[in-house]
Amino acid sequence: MLNKFGNLKIVRKLKNELSPKLRWLMFADANKDKASSEYIKMITGVGGELESKSDEMRLEAMVREQLKEEFPNIENMKSYELLVDAVMHNLKKKQLQATDNIDFS
Repeated sequence: MLNKFGNLKIVRKLKNELSPKLRWLMFADANKDKASSEYIKMITGVGGELESKSDEMRLEAMVREQLKEEFPNIENMKSYELLVDAVMHNLKKKQLQATDNIDFS
């Protein structure tokens, strides 16, 4: 039935002018949720990795703060970054050892 009216001037005008806008609005509405972190996590599988990086950065900041408290002006020394790396390495090593001892059965 719509094919009968397809040749009418007003139908052609509506089709040409409104169709792209309508398609864009429908596309934008359908993709509204695709900008959410849940969608990105579901598609890429990187959500947990980003969270662990954030936790690691927080832990490193805590290590730096503790070193500055215990040893004043240590951040100005050449070996400061090496010391932070060594402490982080030891913490990660202990964490891995603790998870290796867990029995999952």
